[in-house]
Amino acid sequence: MSENAKRLANRKTRSETGLDYVVGALNLLTPFGTRIIKGQKPFFPGQEEELRAELERVQRMLDIAAANERDISVLQETFMMMKDNSFTIERSANAALTVVEIFEIKSLLLLIDKVRKTADRVLLPEEFVPGDITELLDILDPGKDRLNTFYIYDSFSERLAKLRAEKKELERESRKEKKKRKSELLTRTGLNLTPKFDITVSKSDSERMKMMKEISELVKSEEDYMSVTFVLAPTEEDNEIQKRIDQVVADIEEEELKVREELSKEIHKWEEVLLDGCERIGRLDITLAKALFAARTNCVMPQIAEEHVVEFTDGRHLQVEEIVKKKGGEYCPVSLSLSQGVTCITGANMGGKTVSLKLVGMIAIMAQYGYFVPAASARVGLSGFMQILIGDSQSIERGLSSFGSEMEELKEMMDNSRDRSLLLIDEIASGTNPVEGLALTKSITDYLKKQPYISLITTHFEAVTDDKDVVNMQVMGLANADFDRLDKELRYANRRERINIIQKYMDYRLTRVDDNREVPKDALNIAKMLGIDTNIIEKAKEYLN
Repeated sequence: MSENAKRLANRKTRSETGLDYVVGALNLLTPFGTRIIKGQKPFFPGQEEELRAELERVQRMLDIAAANERDISVLQETFMMMKDNSFTIERSANAALTVVEIFEIKSLLLLIDKVRKTADRVLLPEEFVPGDITELLDILDPGKDRLNTFYIYDSFSERLAKLRAEKKELERESRKEKKKRKSELLTRTGLNLTPKFDITVSKSDSERMKMMKEISELVKSEEDYMSVTFVLAPTEEDNEIQKRIDQVVADIEEEELKVREELSKEIHKWEEVLLDGCERIGRLDITLAKALFAARTNCVMPQIAEEHVVEFTDGRHLQVEEIVKKKGGEYCPVSLSLSQGVTCITGANMGGKTVSLKLVGMIAIMAQYGYFVPAASARVGLSGFMQILIGDSQSIERGLSSFGSEMEELKEMMDNSRDRSLLLIDEIASGTNPVEGLALTKSITDYLKKQPYISLITTHFEAVTDDKDVVNMQVMGLANADFDRLDKELRYANRRERINIIQKYMDYRLTRVDDNREVPKDALNIAKMLGIDTNIIEKAKEYLN
C-alpha cells in the first residue's frame, strides 16, 4: 500500500481538529518520548484490538499514577534528567569514547536503574521496564558508590595504578628537592618563595629588582607592566625528574586510552539492551503523559466499535474550552451520534456549528491515535481516512478566492476518500452566489449519500436538509433564551460586550429536527439585538413566511 494510502489525515486536518494542540499539551519529559511522538501512527480499521490494548495501557497508567503520586513524581524527575545518548552508544562500536562520554553513559545507567526500581515499586507493566543494566553499571562503577561522577579508576588497570603511583612519587621527589632549595634561599637571602616556588616583585622597587637579578637560583618566568615574577631555576636534577614525569604521563595517557577502549567495547556489548531501554522509557513517558493529560482535562476512554460510527455525549473541544474558560465563560458540551450517511448542522452564525464540526474531528482523531477523549462517554469506529474542509487562511497568499480554495480542497477530499472515511465540511459554497451555492451543496450531499462515508456538513442552506435521507441537527441557539433579561443586559453594553453577552445566552447543544420544524430565527434575533432597524427585521420575517 502506498504511503499516501496509509495517511489518515493531512496536516491541516490534524491542526484544525486539535490533534496538534493535544500533542503539544502533553508533558513529555524525555528526549526518547519526544522523538517517538513525532512518528506516532494512528490505528486503522482492522487494528481495533491493538487500539483497545493501547487505551487499556493508558487506563492502567492512570490507575498507577492515582495510587502512587510520590513515586510518579520521582519518575518524572528522573525523566527530566535524561539525555539522548543514542549516538554515543552507537559510536562505542568503532571508537574509544571520551571520559565525558563514558560519564554520560554512566549517568544514563544510574537513571535507568532508578526507573527500574520505581517500576518495581509501582508495578509498571513489563513492556515499559528497561532491561537490567546492573552488570554494565558495576563495570563503569567498580566501587559501587553509585555516584553521578566518573573517573578512570586505578582498579581499571594494574599498570595504570603503578604508573600513577610512580608519577606521584616523582612529583613528591621533585617537590622535596625544591623545598630544600627554597629553605636554603630563605636562610641566605631572606626571600620567602610561595608554595609554587615563585616570588613577584614590583618594577617600581628598583633596589629589590636588582637584587633578584643577581640571585643565580632564580629566573624570570612572567612579566607585565607593573611587576616581574621569578621562580626557582631548574637544576639538572630537576630536568631529569621532569623528563621522567613527562614519560610517565605519556604512559598513563596511553594506558587510559586502552582502558577507554575496553570500556567502550563493554558498552557496545550492551548496545541493544540500552537502546531498547531508551525506547521503553520513551513509550512509558508518552503513556504516562497521555494518562496525566486525560486526568487533567477530564477525558475518558472511548469505546472502540467494529462498525463505522462517531458517538459521544457531552463532548468538549479542548482548545475552545480553554479559551472560553480564560474569558471567564462556561463551555457548553455537545452530544452527537453519527453513522454512515450525511448529517447537516444548521443554525445561525455564532451558533457554534464550526466548533461542533471540529469537535467531531477531535474526538474521532484522538481516539484513533490512542488518546482518551473529551466527553462524558464516546463510541468510535475507526476511519480509513479523515479530512476537514474549512476556511483556508492561506488562500489569499496562494492567489485563490475562498471559493476556489474550497473547490481545490474538495477535490483533494474526494480523490482520497475511501471506505470508512470521515468527512467534515464547513459552510461549503458560502463564498459564491446563493443560488449556485445551494445547488452545489445539494449536489455534494447527493453524492456523499451514496458513499460509504460518515459526512458531517455545516450549512446555512436549510433546503439541503429537505432530503429525507439527510439527518438535520440544529443548534438550539437562542430558542430557550430569556429575551427580556437579554435585552436589559444589552441596553447599555458596548459593541464588543454585546457579542459576549449574546454568546453567553447561546445554547450550543444540537437537537435533531424533523420535516415539520419551524424555520429558526436566530439570525434575525441576533440582528435585532445588535441594533438593526426594526423595519428591516419585520420585512425579513415576512419573507420567511
